[in-house]
Amino acid sequence: MASDAKRCPWPGEDPLYVAYHDEEWGVPEYDDRALFEKLILDGFQAGLSWITILRKRAAFREAFDGFDPEAIARYKPAKVEKLLQNPGIIRHRGKIEATIGNAKAYLAMMEEGDNFSDFLWNFTDGVPVQNKWKSIAQVPAETPMSVAMSKELKKRGFKFCGPTIVYAFAQAVGIVNDHLVTCHRHKTCSAMARIQNQ
Repeated sequence: MASDAKRCPWPGEDPLYVAYHDEEWGVPEYDDRALFEKLILDGFQAGLSWITILRKRAAFREAFDGFDPEAIARYKPAKVEKLLQNPGIIRHRGKIEATIGNAKAYLAMMEEGDNFSDFLWNFTDGVPVQNKWKSIAQVPAETPMSVAMSKELKKRGFKFCGPTIVYAFAQAVGIVNDHLVTCHRHKTCSAMARIQNQ
């Protein structure tokens, strides 16, 4: 994409952030494992900037077995201690232990016959919300949808999934299209949503 393309202001000029904005953010995601990974990473982001997580994403994937819930659910205390010594990730005991608990909650959902992707997308009736914000100041930190999703995730045993974290997650995985209307990606992501629902 040309460097002079109009886009949301938040990536700035960081090449990694710009690529993430132009290729991933807001694209409707339906893969269970990919959605699980993104929810976990958004939990690790709490209190930090997303670019910090993005720069460490490859290390996170290696450290957490490609975010395979079955592998993570089997982690023992020794594994937690090993992760706490890994400089490539965010070394936060609470978030690491929550990731293990979230993997167990994810597996419990699947065992009960609840598809993770369907569970998440049901909060918008399977259709991405198409917002039409003109400035970043208009974009909310949370919405009734993210409050409801957060509440249900917590009921299912998930942690580090408050309404603000969940809304950032929903934006990232295209459950909500929050590209500004002036951004070249708004129309592209909107078209992707229509294709998925034909």
